[in-house]
Amino acid sequence: MTPKPAGSSPRAQRCALAQNWVAMAVVSAVFLFAPPCLAEDLQLTFEDTSPGQLPSGWTVAATHAGRVLASWAVEAAATAHGGRHVLSLTEPGAQSLVQRVVGSDTYNLCWTSAPRLADVDLEVALRGNAGRLDQGGGPIWRAQDANNYYVARYNPLERNLRVYFVKDGNRVQLASAEGLAVRTGEWFTIRIVHRGTTIQAYLNGVRLIEVDDRTLAAAGGVGVWTKADAATSFDDFRVRGL
Repeated sequence: MTPKPAGSSPRAQRCALAQNWVAMAVVSAVFLFAPPCLAEDLQLTFEDTSPGQLPSGWTVAATHAGRVLASWAVEAAATAHGGRHVLSLTEPGAQSLVQRVVGSDTYNLCWTSAPRLADVDLEVALRGNAGRLDQGGGPIWRAQDANNYYVARYNPLERNLRVYFVKDGNRVQLASAEGLAVRTGEWFTIRIVHRGTTIQAYLNGVRLIEVDDRTLAAAGGVGVWTKADAATSFDDFRVRGL
């Protein structure tokens, strides 16, 4: 029982009690009806997608697309980063070496427009499987379409991690970390933390790049990216809005 304040009238006590109940009701309503706070806005291990299919809501596209788009699909993999399924670019769009050389500035995308986020903490595991001109790849974010997005990529052939923006189909390098150790056929992770104009890029949990850029400020989709004839597998894709 709530003790009576000394010298207070019964009416004052009733008013105070009513105010307390109103305050408690407001707090309860906030907890009951506020939207849930999710740990991840998107988290995909690809385990729930059947081999030969794309994750729900994802689509294949390309910057500087050739006559044929690259082939992407979830596939079973004995050496996945986690679980048994990975998302892979299984065949680049150009079918001959001559076409691949001519189309070496083709950027292959597999992405989703939901969720649309501006500030993100994004991480993906990937493995460069093959490619004579290029290997590896990485994530894209703030993607408006196939010609406007940010991308971070690691190339085992060049041993470097780089961050770019692609604006109206033109790719511009923002920063690079050189002399890295990941080789073809090895799993690694790329993590991006983009808040406001500041982009931080991590390779296997180590921050190697921090750069500022204002080119693409709007919220956009997320996905994965390769270049030219790079055949790459991706796993454990997660995105959290900041």
